[in-house]
Amino acid sequence: MPRPRRRRKNASASRRAATFCRRLIIFAKSPVAGRVKTRLGRQTGIGCATRFARQSAAALLARVAYDGRWQTTIAISPDAICAGRFWPLGIRQRSQGSGDLGRRMQRVMEQMPPGPVVIVGTDIPALRPAHIAKAFSCIGRHDAVFGPARDGGYWLVGLRRRPRVVRAFGGVRWSSAYALADTLANIEGLRIAYLATLSDVDDARDLAASRGGFGRRVLPCGNPDLSPLP
Repeated sequence: MPRPRRRRKNASASRRAATFCRRLIIFAKSPVAGRVKTRLGRQTGIGCATRFARQSAAALLARVAYDGRWQTTIAISPDAICAGRFWPLGIRQRSQGSGDLGRRMQRVMEQMPPGPVVIVGTDIPALRPAHIAKAFSCIGRHDAVFGPARDGGYWLVGLRRRPRVVRAFGGVRWSSAYALADTLANIEGLRIAYLATLSDVDDARDLAASRGGFGRRVLPCGNPDLSPLP
């Protein structure tokens, strides 16, 4: 009978439409003392750096993870600590896998279901939902979008991923002033959009400059509650 066939076809189309959506991936390192924000920890103490990592991640998730305009996934490193007390159970989780940052981001770009993907970190004080929305809007007219950082890297990258997933992250000199330039060289010829230039927090100077930018969830390191963790 034709009617049942039409229902099955419509149901199949509905499933495809549900799968194709905007996907925000938050790259996060499990905030374990001595293994997260190590450069900051050398300058401010392990306890301060660990507490900052926990609170800044919580602040970012509170701001952007529950927005209905996109589907949020936390991509966690290392693989052995993917769940547990650090991450809200109501948000999708996946591991980043092995390799340098480029291999891990490429893996996410290739493995996520159809639709545009935007990746951000957890330590950008000025990052707001409007930046994420602007990134997805740019992908509608471009092949890739970047949020440049003041140190030569980038705080956001998004790819259209159609008609194919480009290999954007190979051979990039991460944690250097060349990270953005190296990535752009990998995708030369594509249509690129740029967002505002923001700063992340890598050291004590960055932390001092960003004080108050994360909201109440992130306390200054001078607070007595930020004594070294056991």
